[in-house]
Amino acid sequence: MSTNNDFSSSSNRPNKFGTSDRRSRFQQIAHELGKLPPQATDLEEAVLGALMLEKDALSVVIDILKPETFYSEAHSKIFEAITNLFQKSSPIDILTVTAELRKMGALELVGGAYYLTQLADRVVSAANIEYHARIISQKYIQRELIQISSDTIKKAYDETSDIFELLDGAEKSLFDIAQNNLRRDTQKIDDIMRNAVDALEKLRDRTDSLTGVPSGFTALDRITSGWQPSDLVIIAARPAMGKTAFVLSCARNAAVQYDKPVAVFSLEMSSVQLVNRLISGETEIEQEKLRKGNLADHEWTQLHSRIGKLTEAPLLIDDTPALNVFEFRAKCRRLKAQYDIQMVIVDYLQLMHGKVDGKGGNREQEIGSISRALKSVAKELNIPVIALSQLSRAVESRPGNSKRPMLSDLRESGSIEQDADMVLFLYRPEYYGLTEDENGNSTAGVGEVIIAKHRNGEIATVPLKFVGKFVKFTDLEDDFGSPDSFSAGMSPSEEFNSGIITRSSRLNDMNDDPF
Repeated sequence: MSTNNDFSSSSNRPNKFGTSDRRSRFQQIAHELGKLPPQATDLEEAVLGALMLEKDALSVVIDILKPETFYSEAHSKIFEAITNLFQKSSPIDILTVTAELRKMGALELVGGAYYLTQLADRVVSAANIEYHARIISQKYIQRELIQISSDTIKKAYDETSDIFELLDGAEKSLFDIAQNNLRRDTQKIDDIMRNAVDALEKLRDRTDSLTGVPSGFTALDRITSGWQPSDLVIIAARPAMGKTAFVLSCARNAAVQYDKPVAVFSLEMSSVQLVNRLISGETEIEQEKLRKGNLADHEWTQLHSRIGKLTEAPLLIDDTPALNVFEFRAKCRRLKAQYDIQMVIVDYLQLMHGKVDGKGGNREQEIGSISRALKSVAKELNIPVIALSQLSRAVESRPGNSKRPMLSDLRESGSIEQDADMVLFLYRPEYYGLTEDENGNSTAGVGEVIIAKHRNGEIATVPLKFVGKFVKFTDLEDDFGSPDSFSAGMSPSEEFNSGIITRSSRLNDMNDDPF
């Protein structure tokens, strides 16, 4: 139709979606390349005609098309008018669309009421509207890719461009296209049910109760059944509680004992420092000696004889400082494709950036975007993502011996608490000079893992053994008996000795569901 071609080439009036500027850039790029931009104006006409013929047609394509998806600006305006009517729950037909375009001041620009009539006359039914809409969307994505590629090429020739900012910007643009256009379809329950039953049948054949990545701590794994796929796990504590030691112990156990590929993103410590900690825990040579290199002959022999399994373990370490969420997502995708990683650890969340340029605006909002991105990666790759987090100083200011952390102690707690599937706190009474717990048990070398939020399981406290000189956590069974002896009806002291302390959750006192 000549009308829309004339309009798309002559009109440059921007609308609220900013499509005019984008379209002008498409045309400029196409002119430079000597090619027409990818387009399907005939299908655009068919879709718009079908939308004005059948009242239920829009519900089929409303999540596929947007005004800017259309190549012709006339078609973009018409679709904008149709969506305006849809939002007001008004009927959609030739007359109402004509009235809405007149109200928008765009009726003559799109070719008048006569052009709308021509669009409706071009189709008989909306039978193939979804198929047509997907082709239109594909053409739009192609145009966006051309624009991104062209902009990247121009900036790459500019010697003043920062190469890392260029990479981040290009990756962000590509990610935005995927997020905004490539959405997962809704599934029928029978398909989901079939997948769920298949998963249950696989679990039936297992000889253990672990359904996720094992932490290597017996009592903790019995509660969690391992770190679960698609879960975001937040592990928080005050400084010097052993956050890094705990997650490194988890990473080592999963990689060495269970051969699960694990990726560790360390934003605070260098990769060499992390490996030295792992070596200390594996060889049981004190961290202080490794740092100074002051090892006796027998300790050198001990080191070389024990690091074999650790050297061969599928453990990947990335110590990129000031990592932003887009770099993190891209790296995780590559690691998943290359090594099939089964778990990701981030040390720690507050050192990440939510924006490519490092300017996140309000810090709480930026932390919210980071936690959502971590959860999105966990869900997309279907792996657990464990992120360390700092606690506020409110813990230290509490009077008396009440130093156990709670959910409100999380820094920027609203977003983190909301996005996390599990929130665990690390607490070592010994750090605060407490030699005994409330039941008279010695707290020497004891570190508690407090499960404060567990979306799919129970809330409990699991005591572990913290070996400071080797910078690692282990089960308490050597000193307190096997955790497998736990059973219902125990006294509090018996529960501690078994390896688990179960506490009633403060969340149970809330009237509203916080999840």
